Amino acid sequence: MKRKILFVLCLLFGLMFINAGLNKFFNYMPVPKDMPEKMVKAMAAFATIGWLMPLVGAMEIVGGLLLIFNRTRALGAIIIVPILTGILLANISMAPSGLPIVFVLIAIIVWVIIDNKEKYLPMIQK
Repeated sequence: MKRKILFVLCLLFGLMFINAGLNKFFNYMPVPKDMPEKMVKAMAAFATIGWLMPLVGAMEIVGGLLLIFNRTRALGAIIIVPILTGILLANISMAPSGLPIVFVLIAIIVWVIIDNKEKYLPMIQK
């Protein structure tokens, strides 16, 4: 049962990040009207750096795809962690109302990392 729950969570998590990554390329989702002004300015500043948003979007797509499949889930989690860190810091500093969703995403990725800890051990052992 635990495996099925983790699969469904990773599927939804992966699809959400794939959608967010595709939006960075095609801009099909409108900006929320209640977004804080500081966050709008920060997003505009990031957009002026021509290579940044396509890079983040590509990593979101790749990480989301890898998270869906059990065999590649550990690598997908490693790719998504820096993106989640940026999302967490942005929400802490500019839009605290989004923190509950961020904490749920962090809990899912921590579960994935703990579930795949044996795959990470060779990286930290001598």
